Amino acid sequence: MAAMKPVLYSAAISSCSYRVRIALSLKGVEYEYRAVEWNDTDYEKINPIKYVPALQDGDILVSDSLAIILYLEDKYPQHLLLPQDLKRKALNLQIASIVCSSIQPLQCYAVIGLIKGKLGPDESLQIVHHYIDKGFRAIEKLLEGCDSK
Repeated sequence: MAAMKPVLYSAAISSCSYRVRIALSLKGVEYEYRAVEWNDTDYEKINPIKYVPALQDGDILVSDSLAIILYLEDKYPQHLLLPQDLKRKALNLQIASIVCSSIQPLQCYAVIGLIKGKLGPDESLQIVHHYIDKGFRAIEKLLEGCDSK
């Protein structure tokens, strides 16, 4: 009996979902794609916070792009995404955390939607640019002197 493919619940517009699709591709993992609309009430049964992506792999359900990628790294050790050197691995994880926790949440539609109506579009865009710039400046500092790709 063939193993079932993992199912990726995703949205085409989601950069978090893009990260997971890239990881799945780099690891050579075939999967089933299920599109999720922002108002899909059935998706809440899969992921109570209703954010994408989520990955169903047999009886294992993982949500959040970084958690999914780390799960894939452990389950499919071929084509490693992270370096084995602990110092470089820590740097990679720190950068991933900055993107996932300090940049991404402050520029996504949910946050922009929360402030919609309270700030003008230009003010909203300035706030988003501020946090993206702050995050990337931190990443650039972390990478200073880094001799690897």
